Amino acid sequence: MTDPITNIPTSRMRHRKAAEVIPFLNSYIAKREQEIAEIEQMVERYEKRRLQEERAYLSMSTLRRMLSGKKPDHHLAVEYIHYVKRPMEKVRLLRAEVEQARSILATDNASDIIAVTSEMDDELQ
Repeated sequence: MTDPITNIPTSRMRHRKAAEVIPFLNSYIAKREQEIAEIEQMVERYEKRRLQEERAYLSMSTLRRMLSGKKPDHHLAVEYIHYVKRPMEKVRLLRAEVEQARSILATDNASDIIAVTSEMDDELQ
């Protein structure tokens, strides 16, 4: 599935000097990529734990399975939403921010002024 191309209105753009924006954008990208990696590790740990729980449940004897019980499917669905779906949505948004920051860096600016979004400008201050 492809994401729509987002067009940022010029009213949300702020103009800053390139000397202060370029180092900020590099650290901004690194920070966002670190956050993405942490979220993906959290999701992997959850999926690994769920797989281990499932294997342990399946390896139990029939009598033990009846006594221990299994989490209802709707509980598993809520866990999935909490531990996988929402964090991966956040990862998608962070990747879009990183792409936007990289596109700002990649633009061939002959001038000393670079246009950044108002969110990035707020973090810059």
